[in-house]
Amino acid sequence: MSESLLEILIMLSIAMLVAIVARRLRLPYTIGLVVVGALLAVSRIDFGPTLTSELILDLILPPLLFEAALALRWPNLRAELKPILTFSIFGTILAMATVAAGTVWLLNWPLASALVFGALISATDPVAIIAMFKDNNFHGRLSLLVEAESLFNDGAAAVLFAMALAWALASGEPGAPTPDLAQSALTLARIVFGGLGVGVAAGAAAILFARGTSDPLVELTLSTITAFGSFLAAEHFQVSGVLATVAAGLIVGNFGIFSPADRSFLSAQGREAMVRFWEFAAFLANSVIFLLIGANVAVAHYEIYGVPVVASIIVLVLVARAIAVYPLSLFFRGSINAISFPEQHALWWGGLRGALGLALALSLPTSLPLRDEIVVVTFAVVAFSIVIQGLTMPWLLRRLGFL
Repeated sequence: MSESLLEILIMLSIAMLVAIVARRLRLPYTIGLVVVGALLAVSRIDFGPTLTSELILDLILPPLLFEAALALRWPNLRAELKPILTFSIFGTILAMATVAAGTVWLLNWPLASALVFGALISATDPVAIIAMFKDNNFHGRLSLLVEAESLFNDGAAAVLFAMALAWALASGEPGAPTPDLAQSALTLARIVFGGLGVGVAAGAAAILFARGTSDPLVELTLSTITAFGSFLAAEHFQVSGVLATVAAGLIVGNFGIFSPADRSFLSAQGREAMVRFWEFAAFLANSVIFLLIGANVAVAHYEIYGVPVVASIIVLVLVARAIAVYPLSLFFRGSINAISFPEQHALWWGGLRGALGLALALSLPTSLPLRDEIVVVTFAVVAFSIVIQGLTMPWLLRRLGFL
């Protein structure tokens, strides 16, 4: 217990120092964490727990997803719902198919492993992009598009990953049946709508219980139970935990924080406290995950493939993101949801990869062909995404006239 507590105190101290230095140097805080984590790992300094899929999914993602969903106002989200759903659903499918086809063609990967990798790497991580926007105090329509699309994209990617992995494992068994499209569609609907249903139920339960109190501490406790409980309950019922937490956050935010005072189920003190509390929770979660990402990226065995092959996969992922953004934007040309070329460029380059992709990669069973190779190239893509894309994103936003 004392060693675990010491690790936590060391990580918080590192995060505090990085935050102070990053603010003074006007550098993105999250990138500073990744760099420091990498330097500590290269120096063989043990400063934190091992990065596992359980740590990311059970402790890191729920508060980050919930905090991001709390900030989405339903009227703004509804106005841009068509492009957001188009990018997060059809864009994710297009990106997955492009990456899978590319790895089969370029690297001769088996189709099953290629589909699994395509699904997990198509998740554009709201953790990284939202942190970058906060660092630069960036708001507006583009911020809404990127943040909301990333949140729902995570849910779509997690669902596609679950289905691709199930098919990949089944196809490796002798005499495995051909996938049934009707059954697959039912499974997809169950995972998606089941996750949303769990999230709505958790949010409604929070409203019901909060009406019986005006104590801000009790309200914060309810929100914490809702954030983690919705995710864990959805995973227990084998539906989307990501969508459940996002749905719960949207309900708590719009019926509590952003609702008029006479209609909100939260007290005035509770609303203010909840915003501050979840900002702090997100700061802690970001500190842990980006430090550990940096540490693991630095010691990953990239020699499995070599720099040219890893670089080609990074380019492939960027191409897949472009295919997911530019063609789909044509559907909204001339409408009230028209997406300008500068916005499309920002959506493309702002499609950062991060915690969810790593969690899915680390959760892969050892029986999956090329499991270790998938983990290594996922770390490479995440490292490029956070450091290169994250570091150049503010510059791109200034060049495009958004900052």
